[in-house]
Amino acid sequence: MVEGMLSRFVVVAALLLALGAGCASPRNPPRTDWPSYTLRPLQTTLLTPPTRKSFDASGLLFLPDGSLITIGNTHGTTPYRIDFGPDFREAKLVPLTSYFPSNAVNVVTEGRSSRLDCEGLALDPQSRLYLCSERERWILRSNQTGRVERLPIDWKPVQKYFSTVDSNASFEGIAIGNGHLYVANERNSPVIIDVDLASLKVKRDFVVYPHKSSLLGLHYSDLCWFENHLWVLCRQHYVVLKVEPASLQVVAEYDYRELEDRLSYRTGLPLGIMEGLAVDSEYIWLATDNNGAERKGAKGDTRPTLIKCRRPDLSSAP
Repeated sequence: MVEGMLSRFVVVAALLLALGAGCASPRNPPRTDWPSYTLRPLQTTLLTPPTRKSFDASGLLFLPDGSLITIGNTHGTTPYRIDFGPDFREAKLVPLTSYFPSNAVNVVTEGRSSRLDCEGLALDPQSRLYLCSERERWILRSNQTGRVERLPIDWKPVQKYFSTVDSNASFEGIAIGNGHLYVANERNSPVIIDVDLASLKVKRDFVVYPHKSSLLGLHYSDLCWFENHLWVLCRQHYVVLKVEPASLQVVAEYDYRELEDRLSYRTGLPLGIMEGLAVDSEYIWLATDNNGAERKGAKGDTRPTLIKCRRPDLSSAP
């Protein structure tokens, strides 16, 4: 996410320019017949980092043991396990040191492990953990023994979507499913890139749009793979999209605008703050990257918030 008020104004200006700048367009005829739902908070949890350093959650992921993890975009490559308190109102963020050890990351990133802007998280069937570094447009992979790789993906087929003036408008979320690595290019030219995991070749790129409109354009801020579908977090539309990966069609839309407004973070700008998305068989989980902003009525408390919502598509009424 953007660091500092000046940078935020630059981003808003870039977004407004992008609306008329010929951004990526849909590859398939648009459909508007998918159901829309409203997400309502079942549980709201403040995430307490291990130090006083501000923590902006960017990405959510369930591990095979049921643990929910996140990553902070100013905390290097270390993922953090979310350890819930007894009443679920607060949770401690506990570093997972087995993945992405700093010495191994330094080798593959030329000594830049602590300065990377790490965003999304994904897991493959071999329990290898992936993250994307936004400014560098890198995908890093680590196994549980601490072996780290920087994937040699050739981005030339999608280079036209990469901003040459805003390096903070790039890789914001990743997901893995059925042998594919999906990468979200955030804004300016928002696009989802489909990479074949076996060959590490870019296979295609595509765009999916919500029903809703947004004056600040389309922002993809996280991806998730669940139930053989790609789930897409669109932070400026305040919705989650469920996408059928073969047809690239949206099959459901989930609006969370009301619950974000209730969080009352004092960000100073009309920018959506959700950057973490996870889905399971009963719930949709969202996490904030509030850029160190405090909540109204909670002076000095800049902790991010995790929201648990029951999936409304599992009931009879939208």
